Amino acid sequence: QVQLKESGGGLVQPGGSLTLSCEFSGPAFEHTVIGWFRQTPGKEREGVSCIGALGISNGRIDYADSVKGRFTISRDNAKKTVYLQMTNLKPEDTAVYYCATDRYLGDYECENADDFGDWGPGTQVTVSS
Repeated sequence: QVQLKESGGGLVQPGGSLTLSCEFSGPAFEHTVIGWFRQTPGKEREGVSCIGALGISNGRIDYADSVKGRFTISRDNAKKTVYLQMTNLKPEDTAVYYCATDRYLGDYECENADDFGDWGPGTQVTVSS
């Protein structure tokens, strides 16, 4: 059974940085595509960034236009963890951030939350002065 857990959220001033972690438990992490999403009250989940896996979209990385140049996604297969480094944070980055697994073995669109299956409980990121 796959389980995900996000951590690293918090309160940060505009222009600041945070690094989120997504810890994965279960089999075959190295072959699992992981996506980061965020959600604010009353809005749908927004795809932030996705990273491919060994044998599945290997080397593919996607970013939403709103975070390109500011966020960096990476994975450590030995630690079964995906990271989201966030820099130059803006108030509009405030949201609950979730990580999730691709349910279609590489046939996904990073902006489409319906293409992702198992989800973590989320971690709150608040950007405010």
